[in-house]
Amino acid sequence: MLNSRTVSNLGSHVYGLAAVALGIIGLVWGDFATVWQPIQAFGNVPHREALAYIAAVGLLASGVAIQWRRTTRAGAVVLIILNLIFALFWVPRVVGYPGIYGTWGGFFQEFALVPAAVIVYASCAPRDWAWALRTTYIARLAFGICAISFGIEHFTAVPQTAAMVPAWIPPGQHFWAVATGICFVLAGAAILSGVLDLLASRLLTLMLVVFGAVVWAPSLLANPHGHMTWAGNAVNLAMIGAAWTVADSIARSRSL
Repeated sequence: MLNSRTVSNLGSHVYGLAAVALGIIGLVWGDFATVWQPIQAFGNVPHREALAYIAAVGLLASGVAIQWRRTTRAGAVVLIILNLIFALFWVPRVVGYPGIYGTWGGFFQEFALVPAAVIVYASCAPRDWAWALRTTYIARLAFGICAISFGIEHFTAVPQTAAMVPAWIPPGQHFWAVATGICFVLAGAAILSGVLDLLASRLLTLMLVVFGAVVWAPSLLANPHGHMTWAGNAVNLAMIGAAWTVADSIARSRSL
């Protein structure tokens, strides 16, 4: 049996680097990544630019903190708070348009980063602390629900999702829009049930890496000066880190 210390924790480092990237992007543009952090849903928020800079500094500092074990828990706490706030930015839209799944999907997409930060925080506790094991398990379930939501969002917006798929990839854009939606649902179900959950979380991480390579990275070449282009790449990297963190936590649980 493997010792839990031999299990990779690269996921948490990637997750932290994504926070650093989002922080730098926020500082450069002086605004929230409003496609994912829709503060505009609250109307004309006073001192929005100042709040954006504060959030950016928080993301940058916490992402750096996660890279060192002594400061990991502090960084994770800040990321839990910030990503939960960003998820709550979606609440006015969810309440105002409950019949449009895209609003729910936006909430779950941002909320998915919260369980990852919770897992990072709990991973610093001694391996025999029951609360850490329970907290990590609950966080994994929450991430599994979010993964299922990603799939549902694909199914409810097939044309929009298909439009993001490069046309040169066979057998077609609509095929991959539906297929990736199915993969999200299956991955979420595996994480929730514990059946093939490690394999599913690893494959989910790989799928998000492929998204970054074939969808998001090329967008930087097409629009290198776009705020949302850079933010989209950073958010996708954060999702990769989150899924990777979940997979690492499942692997650790197997090693106990």
